Amino acid sequence: RLSCIRNNVWLACCGVVSAGLAVLSSFGLMLFCGVPFVVTVANAPFLILGVGVDDMFIMIASWEQSLRRKAKSDVKLLLAETYTEAALSVTITTLTDVLAFFIGTWTAFPSVRSFCLYTGTAFVFCYVYTLTFFGAIIVLNHKREQANRHWLTCRKSSQPETTEPESEHPTSMFFKKYYGPFLTNTWTKLLVVLLYGAYLGVSIYGCTQIREGIDLRNLASDDSYVIPYYDDDDKYFSEYGPRVMVVITESVDYWNATVRLGIENCTQNLE
Repeated sequence: RLSCIRNNVWLACCGVVSAGLAVLSSFGLMLFCGVPFVVTVANAPFLILGVGVDDMFIMIASWEQSLRRKAKSDVKLLLAETYTEAALSVTITTLTDVLAFFIGTWTAFPSVRSFCLYTGTAFVFCYVYTLTFFGAIIVLNHKREQANRHWLTCRKSSQPETTEPESEHPTSMFFKKYYGPFLTNTWTKLLVVLLYGAYLGVSIYGCTQIREGIDLRNLASDDSYVIPYYDDDDKYFSEYGPRVMVVITESVDYWNATVRLGIENCTQNLE
């Protein structure tokens, strides 16, 4: 916004701070619990930032809609209505993300398991901070606007007070007046169902073509010494199958010919 009163720069910054707090809290909790920190976990903040900013936009949009409908209402009623509209969407998003990452903790790869634990926990904290910390920031920002204070200095502004609520955003108007009616048209709904059926069929076919496994060379950087090793291993030793090792965990009398014969017979049976 160009208005020095209704500019929401600090509100947006606090939304990013909320995501940052979620990352710090989750990392601190996981490290306190002794969960190993691996390099892949360093990617988690970017995922949390994406979800946190998305939740921030949902909260702000719901707040402005509530403000547009009930501009003269008490702040508590405005915030209650905001949560009524935004909390369900934010909760469903968080639940699906948390479920996806916590399912990932069942993997056999310790690095992936750590990544999923850190990220899933961060999503939980992001949800908590969005509904507590960021909700409070929205109210404080609203009180600043009501007091006609500058967005940066918080000093009383010489700009005249605006009592009328802002007009609806052009994007909202587009979806409300054009896209919504178009999507609810009978022929459009039929087309959407057909497209979804085609998408579902292709997805099911794709699932049948998935091969389980992972190429370890893809986990290393391109200039790593591991790459030539895996290339040579695949070129010269792939036809022999996996190497099998047998360990005898008990004390064995190797001087006894009968015992040695038993070990030899065991080796032949394994072969």
